[in-house]
Amino acid sequence: MKIHGDSNSGNCLKVKWVCDKLAISYDWIEIDILKGESRTGEFLRLNSAGQVPTVVFDDGRTLAQSNAIIKYLARDSELVPRDALVAAQMDAWLFWEQNSHEPFVAVCRFHTVYLGKPVSEVDPNLIKRGHAALGHMDRHLAGNRFMLGDTFSLADVALLAYTRVAPEGGLELSPYASLRRWIGESESELGLRRNAS
Repeated sequence: MKIHGDSNSGNCLKVKWVCDKLAISYDWIEIDILKGESRTGEFLRLNSAGQVPTVVFDDGRTLAQSNAIIKYLARDSELVPRDALVAAQMDAWLFWEQNSHEPFVAVCRFHTVYLGKPVSEVDPNLIKRGHAALGHMDRHLAGNRFMLGDTFSLADVALLAYTRVAPEGGLELSPYASLRRWIGESESELGLRRNAS
Protein backbone atom coordinates (compact mmCIF):
# COMPACT_ATOMS: atom_id res chain seq x y z
CA MET A 1 0.00 0.00 0.00
CA LYS A 2 1.20 3.49 -0.83
CA ILE A 3 0.16 6.61 1.07
CA HIS A 4 0.53 9.78 -0.97
CA GLY A 5 0.68 12.52 1.63
CA ASP A 6 2.15 15.73 2.95
CA SER A 7 3.92 15.13 6.27
CA ASN A 8 2.92 18.63 7.46
CA SER A 9 -0.77 17.83 6.98
CA GLY A 10 -2.81 16.58 9.91
CA ASN A 11 -5.20 14.90 7.50
CA CYS A 12 -2.31 12.89 6.07
CA LEU A 13 -0.78 12.13 9.47
CA LYS A 14 -4.07 10.56 10.62
CA VAL A 15 -3.54 7.83 8.03
CA LYS A 16 0.09 7.29 9.00
CA TRP A 17 -0.79 7.11 12.70
CA VAL A 18 -3.52 4.51 12.14
CA CYS A 19 -1.16 2.38 10.05
CA ASP A 20 1.58 2.65 12.67
CA LYS A 21 -0.84 1.89 15.54
CA LEU A 22 -2.24 -1.19 13.77
CA ALA A 23 1.11 -2.33 12.27
CA ILE A 24 -0.16 -1.96 8.69
CA SER A 25 2.78 -1.75 6.31
CA TYR A 26 2.92 1.09 3.79
CA ASP A 27 5.21 3.15 1.62
CA TRP A 28 4.97 6.89 2.19
CA ILE A 29 5.10 9.03 -0.97
CA GLU A 30 5.75 12.65 0.01
CA ILE A 31 3.67 15.15 -1.98
CA ASP A 32 4.54 18.85 -1.87
CA ILE A 33 1.19 20.55 -2.41
CA LEU A 34 2.75 24.01 -2.61
CA LYS A 35 4.83 22.87 -5.58
CA GLY A 36 1.70 21.58 -7.31
CA GLU A 37 2.61 17.91 -6.95
CA SER A 38 -1.03 17.03 -6.22
CA ARG A 39 -2.09 18.67 -9.48
CA THR A 40 0.05 16.71 -11.93
CA GLY A 41 -1.62 14.49 -14.50
CA GLU A 42 -0.15 11.43 -12.80
CA PHE A 43 -1.57 12.36 -9.41
CA LEU A 44 -4.95 13.43 -10.80
CA ARG A 45 -5.32 9.94 -12.28
CA LEU A 46 -5.16 8.64 -8.71
CA ASN A 47 -7.40 11.32 -7.22
CA SER A 48 -9.25 13.63 -9.58
CA ALA A 49 -9.82 16.12 -6.73
CA GLY A 50 -6.06 16.59 -6.45
CA GLN A 51 -6.03 16.17 -2.68
CA VAL A 52 -3.89 14.37 -0.15
CA PRO A 53 -4.00 11.93 1.47
CA THR A 54 -4.63 9.41 -1.27
CA VAL A 55 -4.00 5.73 -0.70
CA VAL A 56 -3.19 3.26 -3.46
CA PHE A 57 -3.73 -0.35 -2.45
CA ASP A 58 -1.71 -3.26 -3.75
CA ASP A 59 -4.50 -4.20 -6.19
CA GLY A 60 -4.39 -0.70 -7.72
CA ARG A 61 -7.61 0.59 -6.19
CA THR A 62 -7.47 4.01 -4.54
CA LEU A 63 -9.18 5.76 -1.65
CA ALA A 64 -9.19 9.44 -0.69
CA GLN A 65 -10.54 11.59 2.17
CA SER A 66 -8.68 11.09 5.44
CA ASN A 67 -11.57 9.96 7.61
CA ALA A 68 -12.82 7.50 4.99
CA ILE A 69 -9.30 6.07 4.73
CA ILE A 70 -8.78 5.64 8.46
CA LYS A 71 -12.23 4.12 8.91
CA TYR A 72 -11.49 1.58 6.17
CA LEU A 73 -8.04 0.73 7.50
CA ALA A 74 -9.26 0.32 11.10
CA ARG A 75 -12.54 -1.43 10.25
CA ASP A 76 -11.82 -4.62 12.22
CA SER A 77 -9.67 -3.10 14.95
CA GLU A 78 -10.06 -1.81 18.49
CA LEU A 79 -10.15 1.73 17.08
CA VAL A 80 -13.73 1.19 15.87
CA PRO A 81 -16.35 0.39 18.54
CA ARG A 82 -18.30 -2.84 18.15
CA ASP A 83 -21.50 -1.34 19.55
CA ALA A 84 -23.46 0.14 16.63
CA LEU A 85 -24.60 3.25 18.49
CA VAL A 86 -21.14 4.01 19.89
CA ALA A 87 -19.72 3.50 16.39
CA ALA A 88 -22.28 6.01 15.09
CA GLN A 89 -21.22 8.44 17.83
CA MET A 90 -17.65 8.02 16.58
CA ASP A 91 -18.86 8.79 13.05
CA ALA A 92 -20.61 11.90 14.37
CA TRP A 93 -17.28 13.17 15.72
CA LEU A 94 -15.57 12.34 12.40
CA PHE A 95 -18.17 14.39 10.52
CA TRP A 96 -17.95 17.19 13.08
CA GLU A 97 -14.16 17.25 12.74
CA GLN A 98 -14.34 17.85 9.00
CA ASN A 99 -17.21 20.35 9.18
CA SER A 100 -16.78 22.31 12.41
CA HIS A 101 -13.14 21.85 13.47
CA GLU A 102 -10.80 21.37 10.50
CA PRO A 103 -12.16 24.32 8.45
CA PHE A 104 -11.08 26.67 11.24
CA VAL A 105 -8.33 25.06 13.32
CA ALA A 106 -6.49 23.61 10.32
CA VAL A 107 -7.08 26.63 8.11
CA CYS A 108 -5.60 29.00 10.70
CA ARG A 109 -2.51 26.80 10.69
CA PHE A 110 -2.47 26.64 6.89
CA HIS A 111 -2.17 30.43 6.75
CA THR A 112 0.81 30.50 9.12
CA VAL A 113 2.66 27.25 8.32
CA TYR A 114 2.03 26.95 4.59
CA LEU A 115 1.51 30.55 3.52
CA GLY A 116 3.94 32.05 6.02
CA LYS A 117 1.60 34.71 7.37
CA PRO A 118 2.06 36.07 10.88
CA VAL A 119 -0.76 35.16 13.27
CA SER A 120 -1.79 38.83 13.28
CA GLU A 121 -2.85 38.48 9.63
CA VAL A 122 -5.06 35.43 10.14
CA ASP A 123 -8.77 36.24 9.74
CA PRO A 124 -10.10 36.96 13.27
CA ASN A 125 -13.30 35.09 12.41
CA LEU A 126 -11.27 31.94 11.73
CA ILE A 127 -9.57 32.36 15.12
CA LYS A 128 -12.93 32.90 16.83
CA ARG A 129 -14.49 29.83 15.24
CA GLY A 130 -11.37 27.77 15.94
CA HIS A 131 -11.66 28.65 19.61
CA ALA A 132 -15.36 27.74 19.52
CA ALA A 133 -14.43 24.27 18.26
CA LEU A 134 -11.67 23.84 20.84
CA GLY A 135 -13.99 25.03 23.60
CA HIS A 136 -16.64 22.50 22.55
CA MET A 137 -14.08 19.71 22.75
CA ASP A 138 -12.76 20.93 26.11
CA ARG A 139 -16.24 20.93 27.64
CA HIS A 140 -16.90 17.43 26.33
CA LEU A 141 -13.55 16.15 27.59
CA ALA A 142 -14.12 17.59 31.07
CA GLY A 143 -16.36 14.57 31.64
CA ASN A 144 -14.73 12.04 29.32
CA ARG A 145 -11.23 10.61 29.11
CA PHE A 146 -11.48 10.31 25.31
CA MET A 147 -14.06 11.44 22.77
CA LEU A 148 -16.07 8.25 23.35
CA GLY A 149 -15.64 8.06 27.11
CA ASP A 150 -12.94 5.66 28.25
CA THR A 151 -12.36 4.20 24.77
CA PHE A 152 -9.66 5.53 22.46
CA SER A 153 -11.01 5.49 18.90
CA LEU A 154 -10.71 7.00 15.45
CA ALA A 155 -12.57 10.03 16.79
CA ASP A 156 -9.51 10.81 18.90
CA VAL A 157 -7.10 10.17 16.02
CA ALA A 158 -9.03 12.48 13.71
CA LEU A 159 -9.37 15.31 16.20
CA LEU A 160 -5.83 15.05 17.54
CA ALA A 161 -4.24 15.73 14.16
CA TYR A 162 -4.89 19.48 14.08
CA THR A 163 -5.74 20.11 17.73
CA ARG A 164 -2.22 19.26 18.93
CA VAL A 165 -0.72 21.86 16.56
CA ALA A 166 -3.44 24.50 16.96
CA PRO A 167 -1.00 27.00 18.56
CA GLU A 168 0.95 27.07 15.29
CA GLY A 169 -2.10 28.79 13.80
CA GLY A 170 -2.57 31.24 16.66
CA LEU A 171 -5.00 29.13 18.70
CA GLU A 172 -3.45 28.91 22.14
CA LEU A 173 -4.43 25.88 24.20
CA SER A 174 -3.70 27.31 27.66
CA PRO A 175 -7.41 27.97 28.44
CA TYR A 176 -8.31 24.33 27.80
CA ALA A 177 -7.08 22.09 30.62
CA SER A 178 -9.18 19.05 29.67
CA LEU A 179 -8.17 19.36 26.05
CA ARG A 180 -4.47 19.55 26.93
CA ARG A 181 -4.79 16.47 29.16
CA TRP A 182 -6.52 14.61 26.31
CA ILE A 183 -3.81 15.60 23.82
CA GLY A 184 -1.14 14.07 26.03
CA GLU A 185 -3.08 10.85 26.60
CA SER A 186 -3.96 10.54 22.91
CA GLU A 187 -0.34 11.09 21.87
CA SER A 188 0.65 8.34 24.31
CA GLU A 189 -1.94 5.97 22.80
CA LEU A 190 -0.39 6.55 19.39
CA GLY A 191 3.21 6.42 20.59
CA LEU A 192 3.81 10.01 19.51
CA ARG A 193 6.38 12.31 21.01
CA ARG A 194 4.66 15.15 22.87
CA ASN A 195 4.19 18.08 20.52
CA ALA A 196 6.04 21.21 21.57
CA SER A 197 3.29 23.58 20.31
